[in-house]
Amino acid sequence: MAGPSFDLEIAHPMPLAGVDEAGRGPLAGPVVAAAVILDRGRAPTGIDDSKKLGAEARADLCGKIREVAHVGVGIATVEEIDEINILWASMLAMERAVAALSVEPAMVLVDGNRCPRWTRPSQWVIGGDALCLSIAAASIVAKEERDRMMADYDAHHPGYGWAKNKGYGTPAHLDALARLGPSPLHRRSFAPIAQYSLFSAA
Repeated sequence: MAGPSFDLEIAHPMPLAGVDEAGRGPLAGPVVAAAVILDRGRAPTGIDDSKKLGAEARADLCGKIREVAHVGVGIATVEEIDEINILWASMLAMERAVAALSVEPAMVLVDGNRCPRWTRPSQWVIGGDALCLSIAAASIVAKEERDRMMADYDAHHPGYGWAKNKGYGTPAHLDALARLGPSPLHRRSFAPIAQYSLFSAA
């Protein structure tokens, strides 16, 4: 099957930003979004949905994207996730990612089935990370940024294996939760964490 292309993007004005997020499903850590404005004449080859790329290829492409594209990154914290829920925290992270761009986009394409509550020209694209090169590039940057953050958090909150599981509810992570209890970076609004009545203040 063909990978992402500019086919769905060329109908829109430039500069065009693709937006995607990483980290809706994990039990711990922030949700991270990226906005990427690609130069259509200099887009790195091999860009694809981040979920289809190995770690080495993804890291390499992230570096290449940052060299030739305008990139903005936004996060929503664990506290914000628990306060407004993961959907709207994801939207907030996307808003912050676009706001962080050094160039104001004329159009924004957002992966998924809705856009943030903003007034800027935008359109959502279901499965956009597999269809649109700009969204796929954003998926790579968002994934790399969040993975890096979780590896850093792992050093400060050892035992949960975040450098490997990135905060997802793997058997090893759930076992660590049972032994250690939740950390301050666990999402208290998520069911596996909400069952715990005591939370570590460390």
